[in-house]
Amino acid sequence: MAIMKMRVCSKKRAAEELKQKIARVFPTISNGANVSPQSSDDDPSIVPKPPPPPKRRRFAIRTDPPSPPPFDVIDNDPHICDAFVHDVYNYLSSMEVDREKRPLPDYMKSVQNELTESMRGSVVDWLVTVVEIFCFITDTLYLTVSYIDRFLSKHAMNEENLQLLAVSSMRLASRYEEIRSSHVWHFCHITNKTYTKEKLMKMEDDVLQFLKYELGNPTTHTFLSIFIKISQEDCEKPDMKLEFLSNYLAELSLLDYECVRFLPSMVAASAIFLARFTINPEVHPLSPALQNYTGYQPSVLKDCVLAIHDLQLNRNESSLNAIKDKYLQQKFRCVAQLSSPSEIPAAYFEDVKKL
Repeated sequence: MAIMKMRVCSKKRAAEELKQKIARVFPTISNGANVSPQSSDDDPSIVPKPPPPPKRRRFAIRTDPPSPPPFDVIDNDPHICDAFVHDVYNYLSSMEVDREKRPLPDYMKSVQNELTESMRGSVVDWLVTVVEIFCFITDTLYLTVSYIDRFLSKHAMNEENLQLLAVSSMRLASRYEEIRSSHVWHFCHITNKTYTKEKLMKMEDDVLQFLKYELGNPTTHTFLSIFIKISQEDCEKPDMKLEFLSNYLAELSLLDYECVRFLPSMVAASAIFLARFTINPEVHPLSPALQNYTGYQPSVLKDCVLAIHDLQLNRNESSLNAIKDKYLQQKFRCVAQLSSPSEIPAAYFEDVKKL
């Protein structure tokens, strides 16, 4: 308000100064003497009044938020539309079965001597918190856990260096997935300065060489984003509860070492299966469209679905609550509070064509 008053005062002063200058040079005109109505072109002694300053244009600013795009526009994703979805899915499926990009399903017994399944679960639970602190995307978390499992499949480690491997893998994944990754000192600080910058970068270099600098590979979240779109084929608008619940169940699988043996696409399809069952237990969870696009029959998904179902109901009484606390937030519709029936009907695991 004070600035506007100052501007008005300065304009008034400028106008008065201009008026005084005109009065000194042309006293007759400034005193308001009668002047013939002839134009200034005929009489050069007549000076026309200066034009008024142009008015400043005021542009309207919208205060209401833009309306969300219609559902058919959201589905206009080249990764989702019919023209590309089969080719993309076949390519991702061929990558996920590549042995060089897959961890050993029994590396805890065959490779590791000091590490246990609970140690792995604890470090993954801690990584979920780190992702929240750094505001990383979900793909960074999945890729980090993938690097950890693949590295542990070939290298025996102790508990002291497990966290070092975890934070180094997350730095690599964030540099691959994020628009702007955090500085190396931030990763040292998040470990309470347990590891030096040199140790962290040395471990990062070891992981890079092990991965042969090939940082990209499909994860559960890669397939989940495709399957969620397909599962909402009959919806007029996106079902956010189904999407958040599917993501919650898929992230729970990261905590369980037993889920390492399942392919990422199978975990994604199983998460969709269980999410649909949780929301509507009376309807078969695997629609014909899901069966067609995922390539999985319900009977094939049975073991994976039951494993995630146990995690959802916390039948092992695990104290790892980072993922649950994350999805208890309002921005995720508190889907962690949802609980499915204790038993899944056996008929749901029969092939859809036989129903």
